[in-house]
Amino acid sequence: MKPQPRQRISLRAHAVRLGLRLFVKRRYRREPIEVVRQRFKRMELLVPRPPLGTKTRNFSLNGLPARTITVRKARPGTEVLFLHGGAYSVGSFRNYGHFTWRLGKAARARVLALDYRMAPEHPYPAALNDALAAYCWLLDQGARPDRILLAGDSAGGGLTLALLLKLRDEGVPLPAGAVALSPWTDLATTGASLHTKADTDPMLVASEIPHHAAMYLGGADPRDPYASPLYGDPRGLPPTLIQAGGDEVLLDDGVRMAEKMQAAGCDVELQVWPRMPHVFQLLATVMPEAQAAVAEIARFARRVLP
Repeated sequence: MKPQPRQRISLRAHAVRLGLRLFVKRRYRREPIEVVRQRFKRMELLVPRPPLGTKTRNFSLNGLPARTITVRKARPGTEVLFLHGGAYSVGSFRNYGHFTWRLGKAARARVLALDYRMAPEHPYPAALNDALAAYCWLLDQGARPDRILLAGDSAGGGLTLALLLKLRDEGVPLPAGAVALSPWTDLATTGASLHTKADTDPMLVASEIPHHAAMYLGGADPRDPYASPLYGDPRGLPPTLIQAGGDEVLLDDGVRMAEKMQAAGCDVELQVWPRMPHVFQLLATVMPEAQAAVAEIARFARRVLP
């Protein structure tokens, strides 16, 4: 079998890959979780502001920090519930201020972003319970399920898919659809790409994934479907868009999830973007491939939202 030619990517994507490899992956070292959280806190100061006319409101949702982001073209009554990534242990919706408004623009919706409780202080199922409470809060506020889109990246992408399983099993009306970006769906860490992509991934250190999984699980079964949606039965779940980077170690988490949903008769779209890193969509401020991926999210949202 002949080796496949390497797909061409933009010069900006080349620069991003190099920067990630030099300043993120190569300098990675395991640090106390509070040190990492403080670094993410400082990074909030560098997040670009949303466009003029975007309205944000910070408030407390069941005692947790939350924010609504409303772009100019948001349709009243249309909602996106966004669950951020960060290995279930770091980060905040404030780190996503440059992306949540893009998500709202793509879906022409108001975005609700939540800071769910994080590990190791609050292990599984705290994050799932908080995501469920946020979704039910939207329903209590009068939102129609068929006008809600779930979205999340990395750990938040896995949490998005786990939430779908939880909603279905609890008999809560399902949303119109879901978008999972580089979702982490297998906390048992059995994906082949953890090994085959360990060198090509410019950002993530594959050997550290089990450590983060154990921190979130807190002793729970890594094959519990509500922690690792890959091991759940996806029958009956709503339309789902899964995007993944072709060079990321979590590639198989998204691919296998899409394959399982397809086998169960679900309406699922899988997009693997060649040579892209983990959650490359967050680089839409600089990278054309990320902008194109956001455009695909907009197309999907137009299809599933009335």
